[in-house]
Amino acid sequence: MMNVEQLRKLCLSFSGATEDVKWGNDLCFLVGGKMFCSTSVDADQGASFKASEEEYHELIQREGIVPAPYLARAKWVYVLDFSRLSPQEWYRLVLKSYELVKNKLPKKTREQL
Repeated sequence: MMNVEQLRKLCLSFSGATEDVKWGNDLCFLVGGKMFCSTSVDADQGASFKASEEEYHELIQREGIVPAPYLARAKWVYVLDFSRLSPQEWYRLVLKSYELVKNKLPKKTREQL
């Protein structure tokens, strides 16, 4: 099962990904300075990430996955605990979030990654 440390390793394995602690205890993963995944530093409870329009609507129908507070309008979901997704789903969905955010970066920034 996924946990904070495994999520951290996954996110940082993507080209140009960085991490930062924001808002006191949120561990945020960024590409080109833009956030693509976020979790709590203190608890193994789950994480938020951006989803495609189609997947966003599918994911929030699942038990334990809700629109992310403050970010739902940008199609972010909050997975309440790590057990709600399989390790393969975590990998696929977090990679998709990274790609969605990276692809919206200015061309010059993308080329530097």
